[in-house]
Amino acid sequence: MVTMKLVVVLMMTTVVAVCARDPELTTDFAVPVGMNASTGDFFTFTGLRNFSAAPNTFGSKKVTNVEFPALTGLGVGMTLLEYKPNTLNPPHIHPRGSELTYVMTGDLDVGLIDSANKLYSAQLQAGDLFVFPQGLVHFQINMSKKQSVRAISAFGSSNAGTISLPSVGILPSALKIEHYYA
Repeated sequence: MVTMKLVVVLMMTTVVAVCARDPELTTDFAVPVGMNASTGDFFTFTGLRNFSAAPNTFGSKKVTNVEFPALTGLGVGMTLLEYKPNTLNPPHIHPRGSELTYVMTGDLDVGLIDSANKLYSAQLQAGDLFVFPQGLVHFQINMSKKQSVRAISAFGSSNAGTISLPSVGILPSALKIEHYYA
């Protein structure tokens, strides 16, 4: 009886693990019902043109399979990020995909907190990359009082999802949000 319960638990765990990722395609690409993929336009996304965050804010423009249906089933997504001076992308997680951030302009302070509650932080410059493993709490801060930062984040999912966390009590005292809004 114990063996049978163990088998059932293992089977359920396997089902949950399989459902927690993007489905694998059995074709070259997936075309959602009602869409036409007869030209290169299907594989082109122009929604990032002229993107700019509002003054004095952090802004982002995500590109998932919702905004760009050609990503469906391909296991990739991205976001264009702009951090106006002295702004923060608050602590959050991506439950369905890891994030790889590339800094295009400016300097960006980043950090992640692992499951042992250990902080890993870095100061990135233009041209640097930082990876945030799937499901771990992380944040980014532009500490400059004058220069904006632009970055691109690539995701290992066509819809990594974002769950924002309250910023109070999450960041270590050396990185408290109020230090950046003085």
